Amino acid sequence: MYKLLDTYYKLIKGKENFDYEATKELFTDYFLDYDYVFGDYSYGKLRLKGFYDSDNKKVRQINDICILDSYIAEYCAPGSKTFLLKKYEK
Repeated sequence: MYKLLDTYYKLIKGKENFDYEATKELFTDYFLDYDYVFGDYSYGKLRLKGFYDSDNKKVRQINDICILDSYIAEYCAPGSKTFLLKKYEK
């Protein structure tokens, strides 16, 4: 479990690629609304993107977690290191 801006997240993919301190630096309140936060290291820089569960009323095609593989193929550098955090709901 990782705490980012008073919200807890569970690392569900890419444990070997996750850097808590780097993520904490980039993480803003913008991401608090999302169910998932995806991180990738493309060209040496960490990038974050928010995704929603498919059944979330706020979901749109571009931020639906079911398109994560397509997003990686289209927007991430080939072979880039990635990780996925899921918001922890008590």
